[in-house]
Amino acid sequence: MIGAKWDEVDLDKAIWTIPASRMKAGKEHRVPLSPRAVEILKATLGLRKEWLFPAIKGGKMSGMAMSMLLRRMKVPFTVHGFRSSFRDWSAECTGYAHEVAEMALAHAIENKVERAYRRGDLFDKRRRLMDDWATYCARSSAIDGKVTAIRKVV
Repeated sequence: MIGAKWDEVDLDKAIWTIPASRMKAGKEHRVPLSPRAVEILKATLGLRKEWLFPAIKGGKMSGMAMSMLLRRMKVPFTVHGFRSSFRDWSAECTGYAHEVAEMALAHAIENKVERAYRRGDLFDKRRRLMDDWATYCARSSAIDGKVTAIRKVV
């Protein structure tokens, strides 16, 4: 997310395509954007630079930006914990297949045989999963009404 660029996002189709060069597995990854994610991105169009989430002084945010934000908020969370929370929610609170959640996280398929036969990306199923995740995150019981702005938008 830190390195996301506007030219990777198609707001009309609600897809963010991360190029292979930025993916750990070296393979392009399409991310279905929920309606709420598209709404948030449209709200940031006024900041429009090269990066979706530019650093305050220009350029892209550093790799430590999110960690520092969590530290300043004095919360006992890690950036990777957000991915872990998503994975736990998917496994414990939904009926989505293991493979759908793993593909949403762009995890590599370790089994060589399974990797050889899996050619699709389960995109439509991942879109439904991400829409459900957005709905879950928006529930007041999920956030207890505590939303902290990263910075004031002027």
